[in-house]
Amino acid sequence: MQLPEWERLLWQGRPWRPDRWCAGERYLLTDFRLVRLWRDDAEEVALDDITDVRRTETRLDRILGTSTLAVHSRRRSPVVLVSVRRGQQLAALLELLAGDPRAPRNAEATRSALAWKPRSPAIDLRQALGSIIAVLIAIFGVVIGLHGTTAAVSYAPDDAIAPGGEKRSEADIIAFMEREVLPWARRTLGPIKGGADRITCDTCHGEGADRRSWQMPAVAALPQPEVRNRGWETYTSTMDAQMRNAIYGYIAESDNQSKAAYMREVVVPGMARLLHRPAYDFTRPYEFNRARRSIGCYHCHRVR
Repeated sequence: MQLPEWERLLWQGRPWRPDRWCAGERYLLTDFRLVRLWRDDAEEVALDDITDVRRTETRLDRILGTSTLAVHSRRRSPVVLVSVRRGQQLAALLELLAGDPRAPRNAEATRSALAWKPRSPAIDLRQALGSIIAVLIAIFGVVIGLHGTTAAVSYAPDDAIAPGGEKRSEADIIAFMEREVLPWARRTLGPIKGGADRITCDTCHGEGADRRSWQMPAVAALPQPEVRNRGWETYTSTMDAQMRNAIYGYIAESDNQSKAAYMREVVVPGMARLLHRPAYDFTRPYEFNRARRSIGCYHCHRVR
């Protein structure tokens, strides 16, 4: 397939299955579209039309290190990439390109995204059961928190923002952010934003943050979970970041996890270390995390 001069190739791959390989099947990702080719036929989807990317694995896939991606769009049946390497990274990249029109669409940024090495979760029935129980405990704890007496929040003596509960001056906080947080953010977010030079204070705090006293959350909104429509924020005005982390974080759709994995595994723990606070522990209830001022996704991200 000959690409037009204005279109740039970002990635290409082939399925790790003999029948698909013999049929000449291959996949192309450009700065404009995703294409599946085989024999004398082809199907494609524009990046801006992608609505969802679903990744599945068979036992053979886990042995080979491959997975299958079903890329859904607004206008047609899904384009399916069978038995591809680095499927989790590719799924995250596709979701990023589809969901953020400012995301860089060049070969360097693509290589950086595909070079990410996500942590592989162990499959353990007891752990899965424990997670289900943790969800129930978390939601139950949040309900109590909405209407009952909550535990006091403890402030570590070395907390970067409010040591011992005494908030530092704005000048001291800004100096800390410029000295410690911004260099870390450039190293950590640079690979998924097209380079360290693209990371500024506005990346996390938004435009005009100084006029809002650097108030958080300020980052672009995350996808709206179904539970939000059922009244969690409609019937209360006291929902804080810890409640949002407990409710939305626990029930995030599995199809969105590939995009969130880097943030949960790298960004959230890293930011927690800088602030001398724990990262949000999804195995513990809401009250546990709130009392320790744990750092989670919704401390930075809004809900829409």
